[in-house]
Amino acid sequence: MAMPDTRSLPLDATSAADLKASGLTYAAVSAGDEAFEPFLRAVSRGFLGEEPSADEVESARRALTPRRLTGVFDRSGLAPEAPVGTVDSWAAELTVSPGRTVPIWSISAVTVAPTHRRRGIARAMLAGELRTAAAAGFALAGLTVTEATIYGRWGFSPAAWASDVVIDTRRARWSGPVAPGRLDFVAPASLPERLSRVHERVRVRRPGSVPGWEGRWRGVAGLTPDEKDAKKVRAVSYRDVDGEERGILVYTLDPGPNDDYSAHELSVRALFADGDEAAAALWRFAIEHDLVGKVSASLQPTVPPVQWMVTDRRAVTATLTDHHWLRVLDVPAALSARRYAHALDVVLRVDDPLGFAEGAWNLRIDDAGEATVSRAPADRAADVEMTVGALGSILLGAVRASELAAAGLVRGPAGALAAVDGAFVPEVTPLLDIWY
Repeated sequence: MAMPDTRSLPLDATSAADLKASGLTYAAVSAGDEAFEPFLRAVSRGFLGEEPSADEVESARRALTPRRLTGVFDRSGLAPEAPVGTVDSWAAELTVSPGRTVPIWSISAVTVAPTHRRRGIARAMLAGELRTAAAAGFALAGLTVTEATIYGRWGFSPAAWASDVVIDTRRARWSGPVAPGRLDFVAPASLPERLSRVHERVRVRRPGSVPGWEGRWRGVAGLTPDEKDAKKVRAVSYRDVDGEERGILVYTLDPGPNDDYSAHELSVRALFADGDEAAAALWRFAIEHDLVGKVSASLQPTVPPVQWMVTDRRAVTATLTDHHWLRVLDVPAALSARRYAHALDVVLRVDDPLGFAEGAWNLRIDDAGEATVSRAPADRAADVEMTVGALGSILLGAVRASELAAAGLVRGPAGALAAVDGAFVPEVTPLLDIWY
């Protein structure tokens, strides 16, 4: 499908009517008009942030101009121009197999003012986003979450995990590859372009990944007005023997406990590597950095390869967390987008209270790993039954159907579950390496 400009799509009529019945107004907000500043202040308040300065408002305006911004307003309140609910959405690409992507309706900045809880605002906003996305032809919606208890009621479920990694460099002696290329410091001002270029090559090979954007890269580089550590941001580039830039490490340094000068903490803001050689070079730089006792990095693979690059693996701790949540809207389009490991012919019965994915679906995977999906014949019984959230979780292969069966989210005989597990094994472990 061609990527639509989500700003041009009409607001959901059902959500507008539901909110109107509660005395609230559902309205689009443009980053280019005066309504944007109150919108941004509401978002900041919703995430317990500080009031944005004028420079921060203009920086955010630049970053969010392409986005579809929607607010819920209480026009009878003391600040009728300030939304009591916000949501931000846009069209992006999700990598589902190496080299294969599918359009995804990305959702962010979901907030409800504490003064207006339990008035159906979140329900109207999220359901409205899903109905609009489905009507526009999107097979999937996605988001990253700050609170894991909220989004399951709309059919979202974790589909890719990430690790927070901490390395005790006093124990972690390097035993990994010695990269033949070279490292050089690069200026923060050059980072948005460099990060984008390397990340674009990496993300299309990693299921669960989505593109970054200029505002995201400016934030990583410490170039936004709200960045309190801007003067601390440093970066190195790795170039291979042919002079091609293959990796970027962006980091800050802080004194260790009790201001121990010899045990600084190196905090990784981004480490993007196009290939194993670049990854080894950048991790070695971080671990062997002078006067550093600890290296920390978030949004790393579930089993970080750096564990295998040091003599003491227990010097590396990795704390796993769910990160990328998906919501299936079109079962045939979602399931047929990726490649599979084995042939399969199975009927999946999906329970979706919102109706988008509801029904029995015949998933046929050929020997080449290509899938076709159709409505199952009425006389064919389902082999496996699952919730729509479970379908989103197994889609990329990071979660096994048999694991979800233990929690009652998937039902079926052991043989059928094993067949699904085998077919859905991913070529590359899914990972989302940014927030959105």
